[in-house]
Amino acid sequence: MHQTRHGAEAGVAPAEAADPAEFARRMVHMLNEAALALMVSVGHRTGLFDVMAAMPAATSAEIAAAAALDERYVREWLAAMTTGRIVDHDGAAGSFSLPADHAAWLTRAAGPDNVAVQAQYVGLLALVEDQIVDCFRRGGGVPYSAFPKFQAIMAEDSGAVHDATLVEVTLPLVPGLVDRLERGIDVADVGCGSGHAVNVMAAAFPRSRFAGFDFSDTGLAAARAEADRHDLENARFEKRDAARLGETARFDLITTFDAVHDQARPDLVLAGIARALRPGGVYLCADIRASSTLSDNLDHPLGPFLYTISCLHCMTVSLAEGGMGLGAMWGEQKAREMLSDAGFTSVETAHVDGDVANTYYIATRD
Repeated sequence: MHQTRHGAEAGVAPAEAADPAEFARRMVHMLNEAALALMVSVGHRTGLFDVMAAMPAATSAEIAAAAALDERYVREWLAAMTTGRIVDHDGAAGSFSLPADHAAWLTRAAGPDNVAVQAQYVGLLALVEDQIVDCFRRGGGVPYSAFPKFQAIMAEDSGAVHDATLVEVTLPLVPGLVDRLERGIDVADVGCGSGHAVNVMAAAFPRSRFAGFDFSDTGLAAARAEADRHDLENARFEKRDAARLGETARFDLITTFDAVHDQARPDLVLAGIARALRPGGVYLCADIRASSTLSDNLDHPLGPFLYTISCLHCMTVSLAEGGMGLGAMWGEQKAREMLSDAGFTSVETAHVDGDVANTYYIATRD
């Protein structure tokens, strides 16, 4: 990104035009959009967007009945959606409808394009605001246990992405990997959460053997239950500290999906992954797409959102364990540095069309 200096230091974020009224309008807009984000989350969790997408224009009573919800709450929610220009309203008929081009970004049928899933983070992170404010004053962090729903939201978010792109788009980023998986190799997913990525790969490549490692009993239970439902005998899950894998030359492929930046000791995680790879093995790391330099992220389409998630979750859970507090926006430069320090001698990056959130690192070692 290039900026005109006009006497200012290069890389400094330019101030907005000196128009107090315009800034005031921006602040009012911010309040409205923040409130709408909460109501979009409610619409997703209650299934209202899915119901409305499947029915013609209807009254609040008809929509509530179709969704099996209380009409008074549905009516007030519809008022927020209408004034927020998300839902269309016919005042004369007293009806409401969800435009198809809006449904394409708000329903479960939208898959990875469903932005309403991400809206859930707003309410979740607000729950720890008081604790975060205390951390500003005394340091330290807020532990994982303060985010009881975070893993479930992450599983829903990443699950849609993995279903749509993991086998057909992400794995082929590594030359020859799909052929190797079809022949049969040993694979580990570190920080597997609810294990959906492991189970998707295990179903697609029955000759390969897959292990998922995580410290969450809840996540591992969900992973095993899904594997059992699909009779995946080539998938196993173990409770393991990502910083203490304790494996040497055990796997041909190791993956992490947005699981490095919030670790207490990401340096130890990466070093352990390097040791756990066999000669010729590959580490495929998907993590937040950003620069390590703030001024390079001024035009990042998700910049404020990601830095906020970092401050209120990723960074603080690491600091709560006495960790490095790397943060979600550690960026490509820092990632390359840490991968090199971990022992990887070759690091390539790739991006997927339409995915503004992730960079895919393909790392190998001699």
